Amino acid sequence: MARLFGTDGVRGTANLELTAEIALELSVAAAHVLGEAGAFGASRRPVALVGRDTRASGEFLEAAVVAGLASAGVNVVRLGVIPTPGVAHLVGHLDADLGVMLSASHNPMPDNGIKFFARGGVKLDDTIEDAIEQRMDEVWLRPTGAGVGRVIDDPGAIEAYVAHLVASLGADASLEGLTVVVDCANGAACLTALAAFDAQGATVVPLHAEPDGLNINDNCGSTHMASLQAAVLEHGADLGIALDGDADRCLAVDHTGEVVDGDQILAILALAMREQGTLHSDTVVATVMSNLGFLNAMRDAGVHVDQTKVGDRYVLEAMNANGFTLGGEQSGHVIMSEFATTGDGVLTALHLAARMARTRHTLRDLAAVVTRLPQVLVNVPNVNKARAGIDPVVNAAVSAESRALGRNGRVLLRPSGTEPLVRVMVEADTAERAMEVAQRLAEVVRDRLSLEPAR
Repeated sequence: MARLFGTDGVRGTANLELTAEIALELSVAAAHVLGEAGAFGASRRPVALVGRDTRASGEFLEAAVVAGLASAGVNVVRLGVIPTPGVAHLVGHLDADLGVMLSASHNPMPDNGIKFFARGGVKLDDTIEDAIEQRMDEVWLRPTGAGVGRVIDDPGAIEAYVAHLVASLGADASLEGLTVVVDCANGAACLTALAAFDAQGATVVPLHAEPDGLNINDNCGSTHMASLQAAVLEHGADLGIALDGDADRCLAVDHTGEVVDGDQILAILALAMREQGTLHSDTVVATVMSNLGFLNAMRDAGVHVDQTKVGDRYVLEAMNANGFTLGGEQSGHVIMSEFATTGDGVLTALHLAARMARTRHTLRDLAAVVTRLPQVLVNVPNVNKARAGIDPVVNAAVSAESRALGRNGRVLLRPSGTEPLVRVMVEADTAERAMEVAQRLAEVVRDRLSLEPAR
């Protein structure tokens, strides 16, 4: 049987792969496993916080999760609609024992997901997730009477999260004079993002901030930037912010309508934090997919880049292992560990705007520190991905192309985690050259590693 947990919780089409029954069983198992792991104090009943994004399916899934936790003897606090990083923060802030977020992030509306946070607001490691899966089908002793958990609503807890976001900027960080268009993706940050920017004095133009349960991520947010680009130009704004459905990622648009990606945002924040003395070991953590332009910019600025496998969980692991204070991905997941245990799109956006306000530079000027190289990605399906890094002919071809590109380009072969597929990524000084190299290498990979019999 396939593993239920993926790279970021449990996801699937709501009411098809991800049913109310699964949500209930997962919650019961999580309560038992985390309790046995010592997460719950013996002197009091455990407490769980439950939040969700704006998907219609979140309503019935929330009911199932709450029922499962309470039936296992856990007191439940329903937070309502709130960003994923808001749940993570409040688990620590309110000294809760665990948190549950119902969201499928940037995925389309029919999907949903369940993410768990342990005490302190940290994501579960693989061993805990595996233990939860194993406990789902086991018989358990049900509490009765006063032993069952109680359920309360605390929508006011969101105010504490917004206060935390604002406080992270420091007492003298005003955003007065900045006009900011905030695309909330009709998702979980519709209240928190607008409130945080407004509290700091920015002129806020809301965009896609009218969720109806069905329109989350629908041609809006960080995966669909065109309407934000148009709105920035229409309102003459200084900055556009694009969040995703659960607001754990952030991309931006400058005053000319140009997109500023996660690599550029990471570079801007890295230089700001180094000036402030808060960039631990003058190091930023990024993935192997970060653009070579970002790597070159950080090298030239004297900032070391610690690269990990693709995925914010690997970025976070490297940060936690070494005490690094900043990490992120090209997609806009940015982790500022002084203030958050996970990627937080609103937090990132506020600190980006604050950098603009403090330096009195446009976002375009700040982002110019990174000269992005054209990047081409070619997928080669139906191949033996396990041999991608050991086949001598493939390795020789990669080495030859890499030498030819020199400092003006880069080659990366990345096996898929779930399919018999190899991704060929090439960066070069022109898009045409990047495509030529990628296609040549894709042909080598296809010829050498094909799973189909030769004709």
